[in-house]
Amino acid sequence: MASKLIVGMFVSVDGVMQAPGGPGEDESSGFRRGGWLAPFTDEEFGRIVGEWFGRANRLLLGRRTYEIMASYWPNVPEEKGAFINDIAKCVATHRPMTAEWRNTEVLVGDAARTVADLKDRTEGVILLEGSRDLLRTLQGAGLVDEYHLLTAPVLLGEGKRLFTEGAVPEGLRLIESRATAGGVVYTVYEAAGEPSYGTIEP
Repeated sequence: MASKLIVGMFVSVDGVMQAPGGPGEDESSGFRRGGWLAPFTDEEFGRIVGEWFGRANRLLLGRRTYEIMASYWPNVPEEKGAFINDIAKCVATHRPMTAEWRNTEVLVGDAARTVADLKDRTEGVILLEGSRDLLRTLQGAGLVDEYHLLTAPVLLGEGKRLFTEGAVPEGLRLIESRATAGGVVYTVYEAAGEPSYGTIEP
């Protein structure tokens, strides 16, 4: 039985996913709006994120996202960071690397191949966080099973986006939707194969 690959992502209304957590988190391409998610987090938001990690058996990261997270989480007090420090982590990379963050497996090579193999040889849920470039590769290979999106009520106008020009067309089925008191909309979509097309009658 293969694992299910779930994308858990924080996005703005205009689809930006870059540096939600704080200033300086990811300033690549001159992005200076880091921390845009913070004003909208509340207890319900925290519960949803807790559900993501609570059901995940593995955390999948691209190399850049791994480096960002590995520079922070091992230094967090154990009572707050144990859930993410203890979970099995996989980092997909084209180049060999040494992973010092505990419980990390390095997947070297073409990500479409290494992640497909990871899904085949494991069971449960693999949660992908951040990792925009890795996500594009996995989308193109048809490896994403579900999208769990927390959309904040803010327009950023710049930054790395969840879906970009050239994304592979795919139908999605809405399986859950709710809003937090802070105005964040939580939606869960299941991959549903080729999109359907038609004509809207007047």
